Amino acid sequence: MKKVPNPIDRHVGSRVRMRRMLAGISQEKLGEALSLTFQQIQKYEKGANRISASRLQQIAKKLEVPVSFFFDGAPNGDATPDGGFADSSSTAYISDFLATSEGVQLTKAFVRIKSGRVRRRIVDLVEALAEEDDQKA
Repeated sequence: MKKVPNPIDRHVGSRVRMRRMLAGISQEKLGEALSLTFQQIQKYEKGANRISASRLQQIAKKLEVPVSFFFDGAPNGDATPDGGFADSSSTAYISDFLATSEGVQLTKAFVRIKSGRVRRRIVDLVEALAEEDDQKA
């Protein structure tokens, strides 16, 4: 029987990944800074291995964020009998997207655009493309 990662561990790991990618740091470089292998960083980011409190504090320091950053938007509530959360976050897909390389690239490029009008037009374009894609499906 395959062990399923705890939703909180997965969330914290995805936030580590998102912040690491936003900072432009490779798994290898973060691992070196923490005296870990990049494979261990991968396991943390996937939630396969739980990050200890002391290690999370080290990671937060290296990534220049408070420890609380990793828990922002985390699922809360009591676990239901099937192992899920009764009150799942409706914004989890946003964190999941931001943890991808495309999400990081898009976010970095988007925030560099100074004009609010241009940003609004980009949002309108993306919404139109998504609506068109939904109609094809």
